[in-house]
Amino acid sequence: MRDFSTPQRQSSIGVLVIFADTIRKFARAFWPILLISVFRSDSFDKLLFAFSILGFLILSGIAAYLKYRNFTFYIDDKNREFIISEGIFNKSRTTIQLEKIQQVNVNQSLLQRVIGVFELNVDSAGSSSKEGQIKAVSHDLALALKAQLLNNENRNQEEEAIQIENEQIVETPFIKISFLSLLKVGLTSNYLKSLGLILAFFVTIYENIRQLDETKIIDSSQIETYVNEGIMMRFALYFVILLMAGILVLNLIRTVVKYYNFEITKQSGSLLLSYGLINAKSTIIRPQRVQISAITRNYFQKKLDVAEIKIKQAGGVDSKGKNSSIEIPGCNALENNAIMKLLYDVVPEKGVVITPNIRKLLFSIFIAIVIPLTVLFFVGRGELAVEGWLIVAAIYTVFTSVILFFSFKNYKLFVANDFIIKQSGAWDITNEIIEPTKIQALQTSQLFWHKKLDIGSLIIYTAGGKISFDLGNFSQVKKYVNAWLYEIETSNSNWM
Repeated sequence: MRDFSTPQRQSSIGVLVIFADTIRKFARAFWPILLISVFRSDSFDKLLFAFSILGFLILSGIAAYLKYRNFTFYIDDKNREFIISEGIFNKSRTTIQLEKIQQVNVNQSLLQRVIGVFELNVDSAGSSSKEGQIKAVSHDLALALKAQLLNNENRNQEEEAIQIENEQIVETPFIKISFLSLLKVGLTSNYLKSLGLILAFFVTIYENIRQLDETKIIDSSQIETYVNEGIMMRFALYFVILLMAGILVLNLIRTVVKYYNFEITKQSGSLLLSYGLINAKSTIIRPQRVQISAITRNYFQKKLDVAEIKIKQAGGVDSKGKNSSIEIPGCNALENNAIMKLLYDVVPEKGVVITPNIRKLLFSIFIAIVIPLTVLFFVGRGELAVEGWLIVAAIYTVFTSVILFFSFKNYKLFVANDFIIKQSGAWDITNEIIEPTKIQALQTSQLFWHKKLDIGSLIIYTAGGKISFDLGNFSQVKKYVNAWLYEIETSNSNWM
């Protein structure tokens, strides 16, 4: 068992990682000055510029070395704290109580992979960011430190030694997402996200062309003449084909690069996830801290037998303070059941179903169709002909109505003895799973005009986020809320 009771430094070769990170931060801060210096006028002195770059690199190297020398970390066994000291001029000391550590991730960027070091991030409860970050340590040291940081229950020394030893055993992955599964996921998911990126690209190009037109560099009259000769329809067809191909290619590349060689390994009752082509990542899932798990699949994914799983743990937050999730892509039915059994001991089953009132669909139609078309009519009636407005309104109404109908049809809440499952989505159907014993708070609400209809809303709060269900049978919802509150009060579950 490694001794972390005395202050330790990062790997010496890791100074290169710190050097690269320092250059990146300086370049991000001073790039406008650099551009102005290069393009300002004929008085630009190339020799002075070269010496400036050289001086910048030297200063960055000195800063990186001082950061490396002043960065230390150790575990205070007496006070059960993990302590990090860092800084050049302004020294800082970060203290994290071991009992509050929720997540320890071991990652590796492309540069870190070339050098042969790893990055370790520590996430604690109540923090909206990674409190502890060690940029360059060896793989063995990273695993040993992770094991001790996560071993934060009160055990005797012999039990602790056994636990740490088990954490470092390299076991054979029991699930490995194949390259074919990643291709299936890449071809059948994230359409809206990729569409947004591609549209943003084309909008940028359009704005640049418009600015060139305003400067008279491009003769717009010639373009209009060319377009009027019947090429507009052909261009629209090519644009749609190119857009669809771009979405598929972008999804494939992003999925394969992010989740390449995705493996799940059992480690002392926990799940170790490792993946990544360029930036290798390693994270651990502890079943007792899992708050919400969501299984998502669409029609194509159902036919191809793949699904995406997102897991939210207690204290899991990203840099913006939002609840972050751990994603497992491309699981088939057998792999999905195996993961669920490890997280919950059984495969969650849907129980009694609660469906929303038809008013939910009507309200969605009013918000998503009636209001936008009304605004479009009054704002754009001077620019759009009646025929054009009717065509736009018809296409928008049909498309939006289909989405709203399937969203309403799939919107359900299932209640079983040990699980609460919310189903939602129009195309991508998601089933979010919560255990009643992990509920932190419950909120019910009912508008006064809904009392006669006996409908209301429910919000379930957990340490990993919240789940809401709107306009269900209020009497039925209150009955289950009372049962859940009683279960929370009488449960001995220890998920922290």
